[in-house]
Amino acid sequence: MLTKRKKENERQKAARHESDTGSPEVQVALITRRIEELSSHLDKHRKDKSSRRGLLGLVADRRKHLKYLETTNKRAYNALTKKLGLKK
Repeated sequence: MLTKRKKENERQKAARHESDTGSPEVQVALITRRIEELSSHLDKHRKDKSSRRGLLGLVADRRKHLKYLETTNKRAYNALTKKLGLKK
């Protein structure tokens, strides 16, 4: 689970400006962090099917945000995927 401190750190890393909370870059960064935490949880608890379903939903949501960012701002998309270490 993301604490307020972890969420704020991720937001600051990806924000366009100081009070940015809703840009696609911030949303992708937060979703990526949640995906990482859920993945580590599922490594320990292999039979947790409801969390696995939630993980698949997060991956789909991140993909949609990345696709939107790629079509609207290619430069920001490339910078974000490089910063977060995402393939594509």
